[in-house]
Amino acid sequence: MTRRRAHIAMVGIPVVSHVLPSLEVIRELVARGHRVTYANGSAVADRITAAGAELVPCASTLPVADNNWPDGPVAVMDLFLGNAVQALPQLRAAYDHDPADLYLYDIGAYAARALAEAQGRPLMQLSPTYVAWDGYDQDVAAHLWRLPGADAYRTRFARWLAECGASTTDVDAFSGRPARTLALITRAMQPHADRVDTGTVTFVGPCFDARESEGSWTRPAAAENVLLVSLGSAFTRRPEFYRQCLAAFGGRPGWHVVLQIGKYTDPRELGTIPSNVEVHSWVPQRAILEQADAFVTHAGMGGCGEGLMAGVPMIAVPQAADQFTNADRLVELGVARRIDTEDATAETLRNALDGLVADAEVARRSAQLRADARAEGGTMRAADLIENLLD
Repeated sequence: MTRRRAHIAMVGIPVVSHVLPSLEVIRELVARGHRVTYANGSAVADRITAAGAELVPCASTLPVADNNWPDGPVAVMDLFLGNAVQALPQLRAAYDHDPADLYLYDIGAYAARALAEAQGRPLMQLSPTYVAWDGYDQDVAAHLWRLPGADAYRTRFARWLAECGASTTDVDAFSGRPARTLALITRAMQPHADRVDTGTVTFVGPCFDARESEGSWTRPAAAENVLLVSLGSAFTRRPEFYRQCLAAFGGRPGWHVVLQIGKYTDPRELGTIPSNVEVHSWVPQRAILEQADAFVTHAGMGGCGEGLMAGVPMIAVPQAADQFTNADRLVELGVARRIDTEDATAETLRNALDGLVADAEVARRSAQLRADARAEGGTMRAADLIENLLD
């Protein structure tokens, strides 16, 4: 079936962990012949244009450059509201004379919803993390609305909705569950998955490019087992943790260790590197995981998805934000052990690895979750569902 070429607009925020999950979907839509514009900040411009989308510059007031986020959820929500208020005029300047046939938007870029509603255009949210479930308002949101500053935040939000042209003017309705969402995570990572409205939410799993890898890696011929250690890209200034990993896994017979330390740690801080360990500031993580036997991860949603897709047992060492919840979820799934950073000694790390790889039930669960995640459809299914809205 040949579909008409459409103008699809994606609206995001310049946070890499929010851009990467949907980037291959964007690439696939471009490959299918659609014109895809992408409104976002300059910090992620190269990633966007490399995927074939047209960058629509949209300045952000979010503190992504220095990662200086405030404490407290209300203060963070207020930052996102302020960013939406200043982003909407920029979006109007770009799209009022060149409206999209369909708007896609990140969970943090809800000025896109106001724009799409004002234009009467279809809209779909792309969520890089878990979504709200039936009862979420009582389980989570009700607590937030009782926090200091919440009333003032809701007043500002309501005033903006009344003035911005959106057809949805109720704060709870606008900031709640949209009519259409693609969850770019495996359903296994979703809290209360049985209470998610599958009439509005579709889990497509992590969306990777099946045609090309982010890089290649060759497993050493003498490596009986491979362990990848990575704390992602943001919270990687952890030299003491890396030293504990070297003490735990360095020199272990049969094990080859790939240690990613990020751009904030100097390898010289780690001391002598054992011969069975390779240290890098960046590694092609998915390529290594496809050949790995275990994974030490910070339990970011992207890392969790990659670990589950590869079917490897994990040691979760959460660093911030939703990583603590994600780590607990991996433990509930039966494929991980959680060790908090302050408890991550050579002994606890070594014992966790030994317990994981010797457990037949962990291997069985890892294999089952790998199959489940791959059956969710990923990039191709996501692109199909987006195109269905163009009919």
